[in-house]
Amino acid sequence: MARSQQSFSKRERELKREKKRKEKEIKKLERQENKMTLDSDDMIAYVDEFGQVTSTPPDPSTRVEVKLEDIEIGIPKREEEEYDPIRTGIVTFFNESKGFGFIRDLETQESVFVHVNNTKEEVRENNKVRFETEQGPRGLAAVKVEIWRDTAPAAAPAASEEAAAEAAPEADSAADATADSAPAAAANAAPSE
Repeated sequence: MARSQQSFSKRERELKREKKRKEKEIKKLERQENKMTLDSDDMIAYVDEFGQVTSTPPDPSTRVEVKLEDIEIGIPKREEEEYDPIRTGIVTFFNESKGFGFIRDLETQESVFVHVNNTKEEVRENNKVRFETEQGPRGLAAVKVEIWRDTAPAAAPAASEEAAAEAAPEADSAADATADSAPAAAANAAPSE
């Protein structure tokens, strides 16, 4: 007698495959029956004036007419501002042995990296410096760094005005003396002719 070629495990696998195929066929038929088209009302979405997606259509009474000329596509060009490349700042940290540090920009309060190769003179912590920036490998880097010597413009004119005021009376008296001696010298010179 010949033995059957089908074992129990083979038969079980065939039954599982058959069951999965039937379930797949049933799901396919259900999808075809409930198929939604783009024409159905369930597939329509609306965007309100605030950019929110809603399922309700907008109210036609609140509709606003927009002129074609008012629609801007793309990014509008910005007006170029005059930019002063020279900035001022304070050296907040500087490691002299390693040759680098950071400068806090006084205008923008951002920290800018500085290397000793980009300095014109020796820089130390808390020095007020002037510098230019350029894009380095890890962000902004300060170049052409020099110590900023504040010349105190408000104090200088006041001092020069005081000095001029003191010199003015002396100059007036000297001018008076020469004015008085000029007629006398002219009188002395006249008889000799």
